[in-house]
Amino acid sequence: MKKLNKMPEDRFLKLFFALFSAAFLVAALFMPDRADMFGGLWRILSGTCKISTNYFALGGYAATYLNMGLVGLFCTVLVCLPGAKPNNVTTLGVLLTVGFGAWGINPLNMVPTVLGVCLYALVKKEKLGAVSNAMLYSTGIAPLISDLLFRYPTTEYIGFNGLGLVLALFIGLIIGFFLPAGLTHAPNIHKGFDLYSAAVPIGFTSFFLRSALYTVLLGQKTADLSTMAALDVASWSNTNIFCLVLFGLCVVAALLMGCKPRDYLNLMKDSGHGASFTAKYGNAAFLMNVGIFGLMILGYFNLAGALDGKEVFTGMTFGIVFCMLATCNSGSHPGNVWPIMLGYLVSSYLFAWLGKLLGNEAFALTIGNQSILIGLCYANGLSPISGKYGWAYGFLAAGLHYLLVTAVPDMHGGFCLYNGGLTAALICLLLVPQLERFVKTKDDRKALKVK
Repeated sequence: MKKLNKMPEDRFLKLFFALFSAAFLVAALFMPDRADMFGGLWRILSGTCKISTNYFALGGYAATYLNMGLVGLFCTVLVCLPGAKPNNVTTLGVLLTVGFGAWGINPLNMVPTVLGVCLYALVKKEKLGAVSNAMLYSTGIAPLISDLLFRYPTTEYIGFNGLGLVLALFIGLIIGFFLPAGLTHAPNIHKGFDLYSAAVPIGFTSFFLRSALYTVLLGQKTADLSTMAALDVASWSNTNIFCLVLFGLCVVAALLMGCKPRDYLNLMKDSGHGASFTAKYGNAAFLMNVGIFGLMILGYFNLAGALDGKEVFTGMTFGIVFCMLATCNSGSHPGNVWPIMLGYLVSSYLFAWLGKLLGNEAFALTIGNQSILIGLCYANGLSPISGKYGWAYGFLAAGLHYLLVTAVPDMHGGFCLYNGGLTAALICLLLVPQLERFVKTKDDRKALKVK
C-alpha cells in the first residue's frame, strides 16, 4: 500500500476515480429496488433534470447508484485520454460530476457538450486529453440538453424527435466549443476565492440560453423549476451506510499508505487558496482528507436533519455530499470549512427570527431545507476566504451566500447545476475587493505580531 503514496499524481488519481466509480456500481446491486434498476435508469435518462430533481424519486435507489457509477466511469475514460494529466482541478470536476449523477447528470446528457469540447480540440489542434477538464465541466449545463432533447418547445415529454436531437447537438457543440476560453478567464473574476470556478462561464451561458430559447422565443417568464413534491422520497439508512463505508475505507487506506497525523495536520493548516493537496502533501494525505472531510459533511447533514426534525437525504442531498467533497484536493478541508458551516447554521436561525418579527410565520429556509443544504455545498467553495483572512470572514461570506443562493435559479431557469458556485462567484465580486482594501491576511497579521 505504501507504494501508492509514491505513485505519480496523475496515475494515482486515475486509479482513485476508477475505484470511486466502482463503489457506486457495487452498491447498486445491494439496493432493495434493484429489480427495477434498468427501468429506473431509463426514467433518469429521459426525465427532466433541472434543479432540483430527486433521482431517488425519479428512478429509484438502485438506478441512482447505477447512474452515478456510469457517470463516474464516463469521467474516468475522459481523464485517461491521450495527453491527460489528472490533477486537483480534475478531482474537482470528476467528483462534482459524479455527485450530480444523483440529481441532474446522466451519461446521455453529457455527450453533446463533451463533443463540443472535442470540436474545440480539433480546431485548435490540441490533444483530447489536454482539454479533458473542460469536458468534465461542460456537463454543468446538462439539464438544458435533456430538455432540448426530450421536451422542447413544450414542457411535456415528447420523446426522441428530430428537432430535439438537432437542437441538443447544436447547442451542446456551441457550449462545449466556447467553454475552454471561459474556464481560463473565470479565475480572474473571483481571484481564486471561489473553488467552483467553472460556475461562472456555465452559469452565464445558462442565463443567456434560457433567456433566448425560453423567455424570448416561447414567452416563458418563470423559472419553471422541477416539482419539489418528489422530495418526500428519501433514505437516511441508504445514504449513511454507503458514505460511512466509503469514507471509512478512505481513512483506512490512507493510514495503510503511510499517512501520519502530522501529515494531515499540515494539510489542515493550508489556507486552501490556489492549493493542490496531492501535489503539495502527497497521495495519502489527500486520501485522508477525502475520508475525514467526507465524514464531516455527512455529520453536518445529519445534524441539520436532526435540528429540523425532517428527513434530508434525498437524491440531491446524497449527491451534494460528493459535490461538496469535490473541493477536497483544491483547497477545502475541515479547518477552513467549519466557519462556512457555522455561518449557514447561524444565518438560518437569525433570518427565521427576523422573518417572524416581520410577520413571516411560514419561514421556509431553515437549516434542513433542501435549497439551503445545497447552498451550503457551494458556499464551501468560499473556504479560501476563511483560510486566508480568518474564520470570521468565512462566517460572513457564508451568511451572504445564504441570502443570495435561492434567488439565483430565477436567472438560469434551473438549467445550471453550478447554481451555488455562481452565487459564490457573485459573493467574491462583492466581498473580496473589500477584504483586500480593509483587512490584512492571517499571514500578514502573524508577521506584524512577530515584528
